[in-house]
Amino acid sequence: MKASAAPIIGLLAICYFSYHLVQGDRGLFSYIKLQNEIQKAQATLQVTEIEKNRLEKRVKLLDTENLDLDMLEERARDVLGLAHPDEVVIYPEN
Repeated sequence: MKASAAPIIGLLAICYFSYHLVQGDRGLFSYIKLQNEIQKAQATLQVTEIEKNRLEKRVKLLDTENLDLDMLEERARDVLGLAHPDEVVIYPEN
């Protein structure tokens, strides 16, 4: 009986560590899940950076040194809610 105890304990230890290697908090499945979350976060970052760049370009058009009159008129109409009587105003969904 003593001779078979050591291999059984060794086998149980191998099973224990193998289980936690795959299923544990820092196991294989957790690693794969974290990699997917990183990819989603990177995609969100790219979308956010594109939106940021778009907004920065629009802000540059309103700079006092580079004032774009069409952009100024667009912003004034949007903020004040004004339009000519013969114009049709279409608001985009954001």
